[in-house]
Amino acid sequence: MATAKRSAAVEAVKDTVYRTCLLLDDERWSDWLELCDEEFYYKITAYSPEIRRDVLYLDGDREQIAQMCELLPKHNTDRSPLKRHAVVYTVDVDGGSAEAVTSFVIYQNMLDGVNSHIDAGENHLFAVGRYLDSFAIRDDEARFVTREVRLETRRLDKGTHWPL
Repeated sequence: MATAKRSAAVEAVKDTVYRTCLLLDDERWSDWLELCDEEFYYKITAYSPEIRRDVLYLDGDREQIAQMCELLPKHNTDRSPLKRHAVVYTVDVDGGSAEAVTSFVIYQNMLDGVNSHIDAGENHLFAVGRYLDSFAIRDDEARFVTREVRLETRRLDKGTHWPL
């Protein structure tokens, strides 16, 4: 692959990853799904050393995730917003596809002091992990084909029904 074309694909992947963080931070679920291919598959996993296996928190194809996202505004949930900080570590391009590894942390800004150890207005660490993504590259745009949210955090609080 020519260097200029590869560089454009790498930048498209990074742009899509970072744009996704902003959209999810703003709870713009349908806009996030617009960045996903029709074949999109999403899952949230973590390794459990106690059982020496992966734990699956959430998974679904594009249609299932879209249905879940339609219901999110109707959920009775802690409305304390989640904010993502992500760094794309690697992007490997192979023709019309790419794979990326991104490290992330998700912070939660507490709107009220619902927990005795966290006061209203405080931020606390919600989750840590990596995004393991695959993309289809078309017309200098990257669209998600798969996303595995690979958590290091295994004890999740309210809001865990949201895409991370």
